[in-house]
Amino acid sequence: MEISGNSAYYAGLGAITAGQNRVDQAASQIANSTVERAATSQSSDYQAERLRSVDRSQQMDLPTSTVEMALGKHQVELGVKVAKASDEMLGTLIDTYA
Repeated sequence: MEISGNSAYYAGLGAITAGQNRVDQAASQIANSTVERAATSQSSDYQAERLRSVDRSQQMDLPTSTVEMALGKHQVELGVKVAKASDEMLGTLIDTYA
């Protein structure tokens, strides 16, 4: 009997990776927002406008980034639970001591 990759386990790992990516992206947006505000208060109007014009279509506001970070955290936690449950289930379905 051949056992191929456990799809639930890999789904859990995929959720962990996606959650980590979501947290990283949200943290980056928060950090960029903080840097932009600091630069705006310390630089000329021309420099501040240049900083603000950097790809506004991909920028999010602070509350949205904070929510995305929380969602990423929950996604990672749920992915861990799925992977752990899948691992435990595999051990109960196969009698390794036979």
